[in-house]
This record gives sequence, C-alpha cells and structure tokens, in this order.
Amino acid sequence: MTAFTVYPAIDVRDGKVVRLRQGDYEQETRYADDPVAVAQSYARGGARWLHLVDLDAARAGGYTLRDALDEIVSTTGLQVQTGGGVRTADDVQALLDAGAARVVVGSVAVREPETVVSWLEEFGPDRITVALDTRTGEDGTWVLPVAGWTSVAETDLPTTLHKYAASGLRHVLCTDIGRDGTLSGPNLNLYTFLTRAVPDVQVQASGGARHVHDVRSCRKVGCAGVILGKALLEGRLTVADAVAEERV
Repeated sequence: MTAFTVYPAIDVRDGKVVRLRQGDYEQETRYADDPVAVAQSYARGGARWLHLVDLDAARAGGYTLRDALDEIVSTTGLQVQTGGGVRTADDVQALLDAGAARVVVGSVAVREPETVVSWLEEFGPDRITVALDTRTGEDGTWVLPVAGWTSVAETDLPTTLHKYAASGLRHVLCTDIGRDGTLSGPNLNLYTFLTRAVPDVQVQASGGARHVHDVRSCRKVGCAGVILGKALLEGRLTVADAVAEERV
C-alpha cells in the first residue's frame, strides 16, 4: 500500500505567502511576508514534504524562488516539490540542482504531453509531478482548462491521465478548480474515480480541504497525498494533526 503524504502548500507572489481563490489572481489573500519562516513552522509541526508554488513564474515564466528553495531545503530538512513557469528540460534540471525533490509541471503537461513524457524518461518518474487542473464541462466530462483557465484543451482529464500512466507517470496532482481556495471540502468523487482509473499512479488531492476529516477522507478513497493550503494558513487545521493521518 502506498504511503500517504501530507503536503503543506506555500504559494508565493511578489515574495509573499498568498492564496488565490479558484486560481484568480484578482482574488488574492496575503498571509505572511516570509515563505521560509512559514516552511520552517511546518517542519516544526512534523511535515516531511512541502509544496512550493511560484505564482509569478506560473504567469510569466522564469522561476523566482531559488533562494527561498535553497534556504528551505538547507534549514528544514523538508523534501520540496515545486513549480511555476517550468517550460523546458533546463528548467527542470535547474530546480533539481537547486534542491527540489520533485518538479511540478502544469501547463506544458497539457499542451505538450510528449515533451513531459520525455522528461519522465530523462529525470525519472519520481522527480516529476504532473499537475492537472480540472473542472466539469457542459457535457459532464472532466475538462482541462488552459491559458489561465480561459480556454479548454482538446483532450480531457481521463484521456490525458491514461496516456501518462501508460508512459510511466508516478505522481499526479489534480486540482478541482471549483474547490480551490474555497474551504468547501475536497471532491471525493473525482479522487475516487482517479485512484480507480489509474491505480499505479499516486494521486495528490488538491482543493477545498478544511480539516482533519478531509485529510482522512482523501486517504480512505485511495489518494497518496493531499495538498493543504488555506486551512493551515488560517489555523483551521494544524500540521501536527494532519500528518498524524500519515501514520494511520
């Protein structure tokens, strides 16, 4: 059975720790001035991993958090999966060289799956996390919005994920856009579907988690991990309580 992992999330914009509601840069809440200090507090709470997102790079390219990543890795012992603006193999290599344990690949994973499959081969499946943001389309299928969620890819979530699974993908982070930053609970129907559809891929649930019961629910439906952002930042859930679910 795959070990369950809690991933405290730190999203950074203009050097500050923020959260966006449903990925909307116009709906930003700022929480802290020092991402490293937040990461250190999560490590003290017992976290083993951190999910670090460069929101500026996600928009414009050019990862800006190398210094923060280096300090987090060197001072906390956390393993970090991080992304934002990853476009090329050189971008992947640069983040691994900077201390990332895994590199998160988002937009390019939808637009250029052949490229990302080549990265799985080049860097190994344990060094890449494919991030797929999804919502329900008009016909009830899980679609993949792109271009800042302003348009929809020609392929859908199940088709894309099956292709990656057949190519050796090991880690996928799937965000239900409608739940992201809303504290409305994770979409357990989505994650039940995904864990059954691609049982050899480790699914990380993202979007809506509010409390320890949501963490437990994600584990029970077969997820390999859960991303926790707003609930931790607002004190609705502690890292210690969340990571206790890793040992159940």
